[in-house]
This record gives sequence, structure tokens and C-alpha cells, in this order.
Amino acid sequence: MSKSNASQRLPRAKGIDMANLYSPKECTRKAKHLILSEVNQRIVKEFIEILGMREEFEQHGVPVPNKIVMYGLPGTGKTLTAFYMAKVLELPLVLVRLDAIIHSHLGETGSNIRKIFDYASAFPCVLFMDEFDAIARTRDNNDEVKEMARAVNTLLQCLDDFGDRSIIMAATNLEKDLDQAIWRRFDTKLIYTVPGQEQMKQYIEILIGEFECDPSIFTETCRQLARCSFADIEQIVLKAKRKAIIERMPLQMKHMQNAIEEYKPIIVAAY
Repeated sequence: MSKSNASQRLPRAKGIDMANLYSPKECTRKAKHLILSEVNQRIVKEFIEILGMREEFEQHGVPVPNKIVMYGLPGTGKTLTAFYMAKVLELPLVLVRLDAIIHSHLGETGSNIRKIFDYASAFPCVLFMDEFDAIARTRDNNDEVKEMARAVNTLLQCLDDFGDRSIIMAATNLEKDLDQAIWRRFDTKLIYTVPGQEQMKQYIEILIGEFECDPSIFTETCRQLARCSFADIEQIVLKAKRKAIIERMPLQMKHMQNAIEEYKPIIVAAY
């Protein structure tokens, strides 16, 4: 299914599409810088392998997993993992726009959730819901949140009815806020933390690529950026490369140092 044909049928709310649609080719470009922890690599690899053995699992009466929830610190690769999954499975990615789904009118949020699930069930795809806690929060008895409680009930029904030909992936930084019944619907869970030293060095090498640089910058940059997210590391390296280009010289530690001081990355505690 081409992006142009599918996008014509995207459900709409508030006058805008409820999702953005990306082709597998577009997902390949988005996911090129993804680095996963060893544990997440193993889980993702097994998940994909199982999908390729669907008939064998069905013969044994073992359900094939198709629901992944990703949680952890911001900027650590959750969204990129969704793009990577769509790329590897050669499926379009349906990236849900929560600003379009959530509505102040009674019943509209639940109705919009059902519409986006119906859309994603119509053809094989990867349905990705970022900031999942916005629609999957723990249900409460307070009158103020009864509307969102109804939305969670609708979400639970949609998860139960979701076929196994498409994949649903959800990401959150606030996993403790998710309703426990929502948690139980997901068969695969991925935890994301800031990169370790080896992951960081590998990521910086990827970001610098063929750009001429002083080889000594890697060790010191890794030391200074310990406990930073992948997203912050990327912005700092790009800023440093811009400085080197302006000066028409190879990338040096002074460029990295200046970029770090200007960007002021967030140093996070262990997750």
C-alpha cells in the first residue's frame, strides 16, 4: 500500500489526520542511527524471528506476539525502535497523533481510539503510539477523569480485538502511570536507559561518520557525556560538527567542549 493511497483513508479529528503514515523506505532512513542494549537487541531479534515462524507457532497453539510496550528515559531510542521494526518487517508505520485523538467532548476520545485501531487493522502495519500514558492512565473514581477512564476501557477493548497481522508498539516515559490492565495486554516489554560507555562510543562514531576528526576526542567526549541520552549526544555532536565546518578544520575536542557548554545536556540518574 502506497503512502499516498493509505493517507487518503486516514481517520480525521479536529480537522486533521489522526496519524502520520511512513513507508518502509522512510522508516529505513529514520532508524539508521538506532543502537539497542544487548537485552533489547535479543528481545527484538526474537520477536522478529517468531513473526517469521508464524505457521509453526500456530501449529503448536502458541500465540504469536504482536504488542510491544517500551518505557524508560526520554531520548533513548523508543521511537527509533518503532521505525526500525517497520523497516525490518517491511511494513508501513502508522504514527498516531495524540493531539488529534484526545478530545474534550464526552465520548470523542474513545471514539477516536476505536477509529485509529480500525484503520490499523485494515492492512498489515506497525501502529505506534508515543506518549502512551496520555490515553492509558490508571483509571480513577474522580469525576474529573471519568472521561479518560472510559477512553481506557475503549483502549482495552481495542487491544483485545486487535488482530495478529499488524503490530502495535507503545512508548512512555511514565510507565508507573499506566493502568495495570493495559500492562497485561502487552506480551513484550522493552526498558530503555541512557547508553553505557561502549554504546556511547559506537553512537558517536556513527554520528561523526566520515567527517575528519582528531581520534582522541572519543574517550574524552564519552567521559563528559556519561549519563546523557542518545538524543542529547546527537545534538552535541551535530553542533560540534557545525563549528568545525565554520572554521574549515577537522573536528577537535575544543568543538565538542564548546558544544557541550552551549547545549547544556541533562545528566540523568540511573533508571
